[in-house]
Amino acid sequence: MSKELDFLSRHVAKGSLSRRDFLGRAAALGVSATMANSLLANAARAQAPQKGGDLRMGLIGGESTNSLDPAKWLTQVPQNFGSTWGELLVLQSPEDGSPQPVLAESWEASDDAKEWRFKIRKGITFHNGKDMTAEDVAQTFRRHSDEKTESAALGVLRGLGEIAVDGDNVVFKLEHGNADLPLLLTDYHLVIQPNGGYDKPDEGIGTGPYKVEVNEPGVRHVGTKYDGYWRDDVGHVASVEVIVMNDATARMAALQSGQVHIINRVEPRTVALLARAPGVHIESTPSKGHYVFIMHCNTAPFDNYDLRMALKYAIDREQMVNQILMGHATIGNDFPINESYALYPSGIEQRAYDPDKAKFHFQKSGHNGSILLRTADVAFPGAVDAAQLFQQQAAQCGIEIQVQREPGDGYWTEVWNKQPFCASYWGGRPTQDSMYSTAYTSGADWNDTRFFDEGFDKIILEARAELDQTRRAELYQDAALKVRDDGGLILPMFNDFLDARREEVQGWVRDPNHETSNLRAATRVWLQQG
Repeated sequence: MSKELDFLSRHVAKGSLSRRDFLGRAAALGVSATMANSLLANAARAQAPQKGGDLRMGLIGGESTNSLDPAKWLTQVPQNFGSTWGELLVLQSPEDGSPQPVLAESWEASDDAKEWRFKIRKGITFHNGKDMTAEDVAQTFRRHSDEKTESAALGVLRGLGEIAVDGDNVVFKLEHGNADLPLLLTDYHLVIQPNGGYDKPDEGIGTGPYKVEVNEPGVRHVGTKYDGYWRDDVGHVASVEVIVMNDATARMAALQSGQVHIINRVEPRTVALLARAPGVHIESTPSKGHYVFIMHCNTAPFDNYDLRMALKYAIDREQMVNQILMGHATIGNDFPINESYALYPSGIEQRAYDPDKAKFHFQKSGHNGSILLRTADVAFPGAVDAAQLFQQQAAQCGIEIQVQREPGDGYWTEVWNKQPFCASYWGGRPTQDSMYSTAYTSGADWNDTRFFDEGFDKIILEARAELDQTRRAELYQDAALKVRDDGGLILPMFNDFLDARREEVQGWVRDPNHETSNLRAATRVWLQQG
């Protein structure tokens, strides 16, 4: 009986069982109200964040070329480790997607959304002991929005206009109104650094709960608790170690053995097996993330509209979801927006596997010979199997795809955004505008399909400043259709985020904005002692 009540009391503490139901069950078992309430109090104390312990994460997405410069973060290891030592002005809420203040205390906009004032918190210090100022914030955005920058956030920040400092406020004077600006500033590259990172962008100095102690790109990274940190509701453990584990089997074994506490990118085919392992919990979160095959629209043979269309009809999305991701996904439609986004264009016809249409467009394209598709294990879970399945599906349409498996180390610097046809992934973005501005407008540095369309650019610009939601929805539908029909994106599936943790890891926050709890698992969780 005591074990049953202890079990139920923990569920009350977690919010999965009501207090009333628990007391009713306790009474049915003959337990006094005093004893029942004592059990609830103990369970609540057990659920409160505990301080201390050394958290270890085994993550895919680390390479020897990784940098601590936030502008250059491409993959999961620098992104996750970066969130331990660096902070943003704003974060997106995991509950309703609204912007939540972090280093910005508050903000306000003019009626036309062209001028925004962000009030910067006082009393926050960088890890080098210097006070964070509004000028540091302004310099950060100047660096990332400079046309000469290497920052992947440039596409989001274009049109930011003048950036000024007025006392404790940073003032953005936009070229065009943008009601989504606070959400755009949640881009994980926009970590606030001393002097904006102009001096030493890769030094790893930020305002986060952990300071960098070890930085071995492609191997491991360690952060230890910063004594001068300004918050007590995050950063519960004493240290965080991020270990690069690009091999899925190695990650799973490390979690099961207790070598690490958290892993990312659980292979869908191993979810059921891993879930049965003692002391292991699977964290599955539907998301905006998507797994893709990308074609460069300006590079032969993919500069041929009919060849691109042939390949889009030659993929069986439903089979891909069921066979590669074991149902841990939803079907995509060749544009990067799903129901998780506001103003989702729901009326667009779902593109289906159609060998006859694929053959028609392939013959019309005039292409002869095989088509080279590059892939790697690091592209996304099951990416090699997905490429091979795509190869089989296309073969039934008379299209020969040659699958080339590339090494994981260097894939994101030597293959992605360089080779004309490859497997890749996207983690999604806070808004439709930020997703399109990051990867599909003509000036976007991460335009990995080389989709350059002035008409599309105009649609995004108009939608950005449009305050009428009905008209804005129409514009986003036009944008989706252009990417779907004219672009080089093959998007078969929106993936669930599949992470896993040891049972002693508590406080996990389900967050659809990015994997590993929006890249912030290390700062949100704590280790249950005893």
